[in-house]
Amino acid sequence: MGTGFFTSVDDVSAKLAEAGYLASTAVATTVFLADRLGKPLLVEGPAGVGKTELAKAVAQVSGSRLVRLQCYEGIDEARALYEWNHAKQLLRITAGRDETWEQARTDIFGEEFLLRRPLLTAISSDEPTVLLIDETDKADMEVEGLLLEVLGDFQVTVPELGTITATRAPFAVLTSNATRELSEALRRRCLFLHIDFPDEELERDIIRLKVPGIDAALADSVVRVIAALRAMDLRKLPSVAETIDWARTLLALGASTLDEQVVRESLGVVLKHQDDIAKAGAGLKLEQVLDAS
Repeated sequence: MGTGFFTSVDDVSAKLAEAGYLASTAVATTVFLADRLGKPLLVEGPAGVGKTELAKAVAQVSGSRLVRLQCYEGIDEARALYEWNHAKQLLRITAGRDETWEQARTDIFGEEFLLRRPLLTAISSDEPTVLLIDETDKADMEVEGLLLEVLGDFQVTVPELGTITATRAPFAVLTSNATRELSEALRRRCLFLHIDFPDEELERDIIRLKVPGIDAALADSVVRVIAALRAMDLRKLPSVAETIDWARTLLALGASTLDEQVVRESLGVVLKHQDDIAKAGAGLKLEQVLDAS
């Protein structure tokens, strides 16, 4: 019923770690269940906490092809599912001037003229596939309805060709930043996973993995300051991705410790709005944060 990528929760944790993705027990358990049950996995959480990277890591460790549908406002069926190659069809019709329309029609609506977009590509693939539907919340309700049909039975009906059913169901991952509420119908199709900012211990481990050579004390200081910033009322809280970028920045600057000057000069790596930088500059008590036990 499932894709059979993993044998246990521990197997998920170990394999993802080999790919550079440190998963919490909750993440590893939900990935294992999605794999075993053959259910799509809906992953929500703030931007930059590793939702997309989770799908990429699953594809990497399972030796699967990654097929990505990047959602955006205005995306339609032609971009998500399939469309016909009209230019090629026109050339075919022009080349067969002596044919009747019925003869030409039978030919131009064949596989040769079909442009497979991500959803159809994933369904019709014979090889192991991870289907990543990224930022699902940015798509319109019409596309959400299309996802219900596709993810329900992993099949698509092309009127001119008939129903195409997956011979090997993909491991489907939908991500959402919760900018709008997804329908209950779509949620019922999926297993749900919320990924939040990691605890300090896990974030330290992530920094050490992603930023080789960083001093343990500096990594600890970075995590403490990031935690303090996340506790502030900012427009955009720093994500794990920004934590890693900041650690790399400090390493590149040759900083061995965090002080007021280093933080002030590099805060733009972590915070992306001027009012957030001003608020952090006024409210961040660096000495207290670093001295906290």
